[in-house]
Amino acid sequence: MRRKLVSGLLLGMLALGLALPVLSWAAGDPTGANTGTIADVSAATAGAPTLEEVAATAGHNKVAINMMWVLITGFLVMFMQAGFAMVETGLTRAKNVAHTMAMNFMVYPLGMLGFYVCGFALMFGGMGALGTMGGYAGLNQEFTLHLFGKDFGLFGMTGFCLSGHYDVAVFAMFLFQMVFMDTTATIPTGACAERWKYLAFFIYALFVGSVIYPIFGNWVWGGGWLATLGKNFALGHGHVDFAGSSVVHMTGGVIALVFGWLLGPRIGKYNKDGSINAIPGHNLPMAIIGTFILAFGWFGFNPGSSLAGTDLRIAVVAVNTMLASATGAVASTLWMWRVRGKKPDPSMMCNGMLAGLVAITAPCAFVNSISACLIGLISGVLVVEAAFFIERNLRIDDPVGAIAVHGVNGAWGCLALGLFADGTYGDGWNGVAGTVKGLFYGDSSQFIAQCVGVTANIIYVGAISFVIYKLIDKLVGHRADPAAEVHGLDVPEMGVPGYVGVKMDKFSETPLSR
Repeated sequence: MRRKLVSGLLLGMLALGLALPVLSWAAGDPTGANTGTIADVSAATAGAPTLEEVAATAGHNKVAINMMWVLITGFLVMFMQAGFAMVETGLTRAKNVAHTMAMNFMVYPLGMLGFYVCGFALMFGGMGALGTMGGYAGLNQEFTLHLFGKDFGLFGMTGFCLSGHYDVAVFAMFLFQMVFMDTTATIPTGACAERWKYLAFFIYALFVGSVIYPIFGNWVWGGGWLATLGKNFALGHGHVDFAGSSVVHMTGGVIALVFGWLLGPRIGKYNKDGSINAIPGHNLPMAIIGTFILAFGWFGFNPGSSLAGTDLRIAVVAVNTMLASATGAVASTLWMWRVRGKKPDPSMMCNGMLAGLVAITAPCAFVNSISACLIGLISGVLVVEAAFFIERNLRIDDPVGAIAVHGVNGAWGCLALGLFADGTYGDGWNGVAGTVKGLFYGDSSQFIAQCVGVTANIIYVGAISFVIYKLIDKLVGHRADPAAEVHGLDVPEMGVPGYVGVKMDKFSETPLSR
């Protein structure tokens, strides 16, 4: 009897659940067309709204949409740190897991604090009004040189510790830009993995967020001299970088190049006769999963750089980002497999996808889908050839290929914008009237501006990285103890093994048994 009663109740509830949607269908709004009417404004204004109240509500909602977009995409970019940690750790050896993971973990808070104290101010302290997020204009003090009748902005001078700028737009901008900085900061941890002393890394992480990254960032995104090449010298719209091929990725790649060169190769990488020993990573599944996390986070990285959810160009940006990642992965795979005559290396598949993402980051808003595919295709070939060149010709040991992925393809992405920008977007960019056009669409001066920006990045970032490396080296030394490097850095540097219960041959890169 009880079973029948319970069964009857369940069937009755199920029938009611199925019937309710049918009964209420006419009262719903399945297309969303009836949502957000004047009645919603009336409710907010407690009566019949005036024209001014309607306009104020519409304006507030537009800014709120933009603010929410910036914050949510910033959260996506923050999650990319997990992707970087997995890629770098998977492509290095099991005996260094705790050390590599710890670098990827601590670069986040350390870089953030450096950016909070002074990096944000140096980068954005003179940028002017935050137009898409309410127009706050308090970040208006740029240190400027006046030469040849022109103004050359070098760095901002307000916003240290966010002091004096207790404004929601500034706080949203800080969060979004901080996680971008963190991407730059973590790139060298892969190139210098498995032999970098943790204390030296610790100090570096403070420097990158406070000084190295923000200065070049100011020149491009903070209203500095590279952004004004268009206004000052009629070079297109100045150096244009929508989401960071130069500001973020190339900067990280150049730091990695300098640090990797000065730090020297891992023990056992090169033989006395000049031959090279492959040192495979210990966990390819981890690296592949990390790559997918990064590709997912890139939908915050690139579309989020519009700083406006109401700028519907974000759809073009997102699709271009996706397409370039695909062609980059396919190109690197086929190039290794068919041209280089090797197996289709999974680690190079990952780096091909990341190279495509890096390369499309600057031009993603300014090119069509065919160009996006071509940019990714070229990046997939570049990353393979650059990785071999860096390892064999420059003799720089980069365990994860960070220099080839971020440095080389960051530069390629900026140059690609100067070639393929099709003139359908960017009117008023950097204060220059008209849309952004590349060389193939009639504006050779834009390509020149892109070349100037790439050159400036190599010179400035390379020089300051060299100085900071030498400074840290004098203070604490960069290179881990050779014995610790051979046995693995986890216990000597971090105090704990990354994998508990896994026995290691002290000269081996891989686990022996459990």
